[in-house]
Amino acid sequence: MTRDEVHRLMRGAMRHQRHGRRDALMIRLAFEHGLRVSELVALRWSAIDLVTHELRVTRIKGSLDGTHPLQGSTVRALKRYQRQDGRSSGLVFVNERGAPVSVDGFRRMLHRLSEQVLGVKWHPHALRHACGVHLINSGVDLRIVQQYLGHANIQNTVAYTALTGRPFERLVF
Repeated sequence: MTRDEVHRLMRGAMRHQRHGRRDALMIRLAFEHGLRVSELVALRWSAIDLVTHELRVTRIKGSLDGTHPLQGSTVRALKRYQRQDGRSSGLVFVNERGAPVSVDGFRRMLHRLSEQVLGVKWHPHALRHACGVHLINSGVDLRIVQQYLGHANIQNTVAYTALTGRPFERLVF
């Protein structure tokens, strides 16, 4: 999945989804911060600092936690969402009953939306992979990408270089 496809998904969510603002924001955060679905749905407002523009990422599966900078457009989207749709439960993403959005709920939404907008049924983990590939294609150092995605082992990050289709681009002979 490319950055442009992710942006098409976010626009599609705003147009086609009942909870478009929430769904587009979930897609944005999953992509921009390389979040796994379980990390995304467990996200709490207390992990987001809208003043310093920081997100404290709590990783799972033995990955390393970290603090990520939030982009201005993401901060604005979070503020809009908090003002209009945010609940007081502490969780960022809740359904209309105030319960947490489930991993399966997000997965089903992304399947439907990606098939509708892109013609391909994408799995949510593709957003995490898209983040890693985008960072590497943008020239970010492999160790920085490793830290950003919370990989304890660099071998997990090296896999993204093969996915870029350009692993030897920077070699000069």
